[in-house]
Amino acid sequence: MTGSFITFEGIDGCGKSTQLRLLASFLRMRGIEVVVTREPGGTVLGKSIRTILLDPEGEVDPLAELLLYAADRAQHVRTILRPALASGHIVLSDRYADATAAYQGAGREFTPETIRKVIELVTEGLKPDLTLLFDLPVAECLARTQRRTEGENKADRLDIEDAAFHTRVRDAYLQFAANEPERIRIIDATGSINETHQRVLEVVLPFLESVKSSKSIESGESI
Repeated sequence: MTGSFITFEGIDGCGKSTQLRLLASFLRMRGIEVVVTREPGGTVLGKSIRTILLDPEGEVDPLAELLLYAADRAQHVRTILRPALASGHIVLSDRYADATAAYQGAGREFTPETIRKVIELVTEGLKPDLTLLFDLPVAECLARTQRRTEGENKADRLDIEDAAFHTRVRDAYLQFAANEPERIRIIDATGSINETHQRVLEVVLPFLESVKSSKSIESGESI
């Protein structure tokens, strides 16, 4: 039995990582096994790549950046995602291929064809069953990021990109959602953490119930 693959996306500062942790805790408290992972950094190799990619003092050429994210994803797909899904787990991933299309495609302005080829190569066709896109204005995201990086929390390379970069990324994400409304569900992230969590549950719980029902029918079990 295959599991369900749910990804969390959005521009930096949107709160997706917090919401992933809240959802994972909610599901685990109800006896549902979940695998929590992220990109970059979901594997041992990925952790090293993440350090390189997000170092604010490091210089990474845009093409090198694209290929480093691709290497992280290839390792992630083969060693974490596919095995977890094959064993029937619900997988929650903080970013996946949509991030490459948004950040390196729109943000770094690589051509759609280049992005498509790279994504197809490293994902081997693995797509999320559901993607939650946490959306709020760029100015609010930047303000949240600034508050988060005050004191001991150092800003990373993406945190320090300008508003124009983050606007291109956000616009790309919203276009992806318009193109795939069944898979990509926009979550209004302008409210409190709890308000956003409730919006997440309003999307995820019916989705998981529909998956459970379809699997019951396939196996011949009564619902």
